[in-house]
Amino acid sequence: MKSYIHFIRHGVTVGNANRWFYGWSDVDLLPEGVEELKSLRDAGTYPPLMDADCYTSGMRRTEQTFRTIYGDTDHRQIAAMKELNFGDWECKTWEELKDIPGIINLLGDMDGMEPYPGGESPYGFRQRVLGGLNELLGYHRLKELSHRHSGQDAVSIMVCHGGVISNCMFHMFPEERENFWQWLPDPGHGYTVFLEEGEPVRYETF
Repeated sequence: MKSYIHFIRHGVTVGNANRWFYGWSDVDLLPEGVEELKSLRDAGTYPPLMDADCYTSGMRRTEQTFRTIYGDTDHRQIAAMKELNFGDWECKTWEELKDIPGIINLLGDMDGMEPYPGGESPYGFRQRVLGGLNELLGYHRLKELSHRHSGQDAVSIMVCHGGVISNCMFHMFPEERENFWQWLPDPGHGYTVFLEEGEPVRYETF
């Protein structure tokens, strides 16, 4: 039995197109984002559904991405896998924020304890996401148990956000890349993480 989890970043939104700081703003996919997902789907980019257990963060852009790829398949929502809450900075551009005192240091410190104004701290975000990852891994281990004697692969699909996926990958493979940002997948893309004895051992990109 093989065991793996697919992490898929949602498609392009107005926030991505306008280069906003945004996380908890519940925006929709752009029409061109939907079309790009369909093209990737039709080209065979995404893993087949088969007997996978499926999850999203519950935000509109992840729900729309999931439905575009996999239709009306039943799935569970893991709210802890939502993107970073930028608070008062939500839906603002760098040009609008660049003159805030100390912003360079705050944005560059992903382990920082200081919260974004009206939002959460990078440290709080990281801890929340790791809690969500542990929840997902718990569900996946149950999937492994249910397939242990059938010979079928244990597969889970998680549709969430770029920052969330980056944090998960940086945590699971800390020696692979220098920092969080190097794990950021493009919209509509992501990673397949392979597990042995419940632990991540390798990954592939898609």
